[in-house]
Amino acid sequence: MSTESDATQPAMHSLHPLFFPQSVALIGASSDPERIGGRPLRFLLEAGFQGKLHPVNRSGAAQVQGLPAYESLLDVPGPVDHAIIAVPVQGVEAALLECAAKGVKAVQVFTSGFAEVDAAGAELQARLVAICREAGMRMVGPNALGLLNPSHNFYATFSTALNGLRPKHGVIGLATQSGAFGSATYGMATLRGIGLSRVIATGNEADVDVAECIDYLADDADTHVICAAIEACKDGARLRAALRKAASAGKPVVIMKIGSTDVGAAAAATHTGSLAGNDAVYDAVFAECGAHRARSVEEMLDIAHLCAVLKTLPANEDIGIMTGSGGIGILMADNATESGMGLPALREQASSALRELLPYAVPANPFDTTAQVTAVPDGVARTVEIMVQADAAYGSLFAYLAHVGLSPQRFQATEDRLIAIHRDRPACALVVVMLADEGVTRRLEAAGVAVFADPTRAVRAVAGAARMARLRRNLRTVDAPIEAAVQKLPLAATETQAKSLLSAAGIPVLAEATCTSASAAVAAANAMGYPVVAKIVSPDIAHKTEVGGVIVGLQNADAVAAAHDTLMSRAAERAPHARIDGVLIAPMVRGGVETIIGIHMDPVFGPMVMFGLGGTAVELYKDVAFASAPLSPAQGLALVDSVRASALLKGWRGGPVYDTQALAQTLSHLSMFAMRHADQLAGIDINPFVVQTQGGVCLDALISTR
Repeated sequence: MSTESDATQPAMHSLHPLFFPQSVALIGASSDPERIGGRPLRFLLEAGFQGKLHPVNRSGAAQVQGLPAYESLLDVPGPVDHAIIAVPVQGVEAALLECAAKGVKAVQVFTSGFAEVDAAGAELQARLVAICREAGMRMVGPNALGLLNPSHNFYATFSTALNGLRPKHGVIGLATQSGAFGSATYGMATLRGIGLSRVIATGNEADVDVAECIDYLADDADTHVICAAIEACKDGARLRAALRKAASAGKPVVIMKIGSTDVGAAAAATHTGSLAGNDAVYDAVFAECGAHRARSVEEMLDIAHLCAVLKTLPANEDIGIMTGSGGIGILMADNATESGMGLPALREQASSALRELLPYAVPANPFDTTAQVTAVPDGVARTVEIMVQADAAYGSLFAYLAHVGLSPQRFQATEDRLIAIHRDRPACALVVVMLADEGVTRRLEAAGVAVFADPTRAVRAVAGAARMARLRRNLRTVDAPIEAAVQKLPLAATETQAKSLLSAAGIPVLAEATCTSASAAVAAANAMGYPVVAKIVSPDIAHKTEVGGVIVGLQNADAVAAAHDTLMSRAAERAPHARIDGVLIAPMVRGGVETIIGIHMDPVFGPMVMFGLGGTAVELYKDVAFASAPLSPAQGLALVDSVRASALLKGWRGGPVYDTQALAQTLSHLSMFAMRHADQLAGIDINPFVVQTQGGVCLDALISTR
């Protein structure tokens, strides 16, 4: 593959000097090629980096690894584009000040001992950032492992992975916060023969973060596919923008989120907050921005390599399978179903052609040719051709060919035909599953035909790529800003207050009454009709069921009066310090499906709308989904559809069809309310929201403020 010259690189991007320096200084350079300060210099010399290398070492040595050395960066003749700092933590600030004085454009700080250690380290790290900001200099790290640009033999890292391998140039870019994760990933990629365009490990991300690296790779002409790994995100808006930019540029992003702690969830007193967690929110944001979240390095590399080979994503998530083994075909069909892929039946044109070609085989999908296909001249290629040409429904076609690729000469004719078939019908992604000679694999993949040895990995990789294509088609645009509300929310809203606020926002609620005496409760119940529900009202009791604060199915005045007294007694006994506003009397709602909807105020991504089914059981099953606010009604409906149990709303097994449009409208209204009050909210919990055959209603609500 040809490489891009400096003239064609995105020179205007501020990260450009990190990857394309003309001169590099190594501050703390060591003559020992095995030390952290010595390895980068050795790797650059061994790779044949063509730029100028300037070792800087205060020891006074005339040379370091055969190159002229300098005691100070300021002694280096001429400009320096890129500096690597590998000195003890006490000397980093002084070294960075010299970089600023020298006019260095980009710096990597390998040294650790900063914000990842203690408060003093965080303070020192903040001073480094201030120096860089004032000088207009970009910094990677501190506590960074380095970066690679194979196209220019620029291996600016101290990773020992380069002792045994050298990543080759390719079209997949990698940005990772963790250096060890990054070196393990590009080590695995190199051993698999996968080429890389750019690699960067961002470390503590005091300045440059993974989101900005994705933004850079979206511009980079050499990068066609982006892999990324993050431990935490500091700027949700920047990450969203970078992922959208990559999707709009036609560059697939396969991303991993390392760690699944519930950061921010504990701060919310709602069910919604406890259900959020980092994983659920990150999943939603990645999907909305067109990226696929991988669960392992192997999966990430499989999908990225597939995308690099295919050059375009599969047109849809329907697949065809041709196999000479019934067992392998069943395995792949199982994998496809588990991955959400469709296996449509063969169309009549394909069925007829296959019956004529292989009369002993049963036309189906998967199509088992049996071993007798070898008795038909050019049988494998002709079968593939029929399935590709006669059935335009497939986004991808798998051809399981066992191990025939291990005999290059015998396979040559089939190889040529497969390449020709793909050239004539490029709209259908062609994936060959077989053990193959390296040369066979290389020739097929150079022609755009993917090759996998493992059928399960092949199916899962295609599923990930096809899912990205679907996500791109539904890519969310940047939402217009929503003006913040002037109205201030109460610090501790009771259920009555919460419902009043939500009702004003367009969310349907019942006509209810808060009563301070048993006689008032009876009068309210008589006015609204029986049966009714009675609930304790207190700004200090978030979850009423935990104190026995709800009594349902009250059929007459005596039951209501008794319920009033019981609830007041329970509250005094089980929550003795709680402020009690009274007892809420509400009509008893029959029928419908209980759902939970809410707002989780994520510390990184802002208001996230949550939807799930199950009432109090929702925390047990956690069949919930999240979406970024604000939501249109159509986006609200998509959120509902993303929950597995939503099938219960759609005539499940002959049952009623419920009003999902009204539910979607409610989700949209709730999201708008959250956006207007984003600076005050900690979370919102509407549990349950009962969806009926016509409309729906909020039966309980909790609003938590900061």
